[in-house]
Amino acid sequence: MAFSKRLPALALAIVAFALTITGIILAATDNNPGGLAKDHLTLNGYPPRTAQLLVNVSTGQGYSLSATVGLDFTTDNIQAIVSFPMMFSVSSIDLRLVDGHLYAGPATATSGPYLSVPMKQPGLFGLSLEMTKPDIALISGFSHETVTHHGYVTTYDFQRDSVAVTHGWGPANQTASLGSLDWRIDLGSQGQVIASTMRIRSGRATTTVSVAVLSYNKHLTIAAPPPQEVKSMSSSVLRQLLNSAPLRGLLLPQNLTSLGQVHLN
Repeated sequence: MAFSKRLPALALAIVAFALTITGIILAATDNNPGGLAKDHLTLNGYPPRTAQLLVNVSTGQGYSLSATVGLDFTTDNIQAIVSFPMMFSVSSIDLRLVDGHLYAGPATATSGPYLSVPMKQPGLFGLSLEMTKPDIALISGFSHETVTHHGYVTTYDFQRDSVAVTHGWGPANQTASLGSLDWRIDLGSQGQVIASTMRIRSGRATTTVSVAVLSYNKHLTIAAPPPQEVKSMSSSVLRQLLNSAPLRGLLLPQNLTSLGQVHLN
């Protein structure tokens, strides 16, 4: 029972980290040469109303998960279907952040129960602007940068050594060391973000977070579960679960740690 209660919080923490990485992605513009396949993620300079992302997180300790994340930039609501391997199967969790509450329940069930905890709703409008046509020139502090072109896709690769790295999620687990950071950003024909991968290494430990945009402006309905299917969970319990042992394998650049905290009401 205790293990099952950890799963929603564990998935939330890693998805929150992944969304933090997505939130700081900066991109530039590139024109689509004639005769190439059409870029289905074009935004024509307008911030997207919605986005669907595929997020993958893995660590050098063999832990991995994937999540399909829906973002509604007009309501600031988020839904993530998180899948992670168990001993002999794959388990999935439905996470929804709606109107200042986080809901966590089984993704495969037709009805709850869902656990609920108050959580500060993030403002997603700034992220929609960054994903539309941000400025690659604002990225600094890397010792090496390469730019490659393939069709309408422009890829920026950034590398930096001697990066202050934090081990673990939450103040109770964090320790610091030096590591390296590799960051790849893929941009579409109009400068929109279409994918990004960040790899952090320290000693023998590695954390890789990849985010791919599946669609922009697809209709999404992200709503709270029916009240009769919801059971409350205190924020203090969630804070304790976020400091659980499985999250100690995560590596984060230290200057991003404060951006990656989950804010509870």
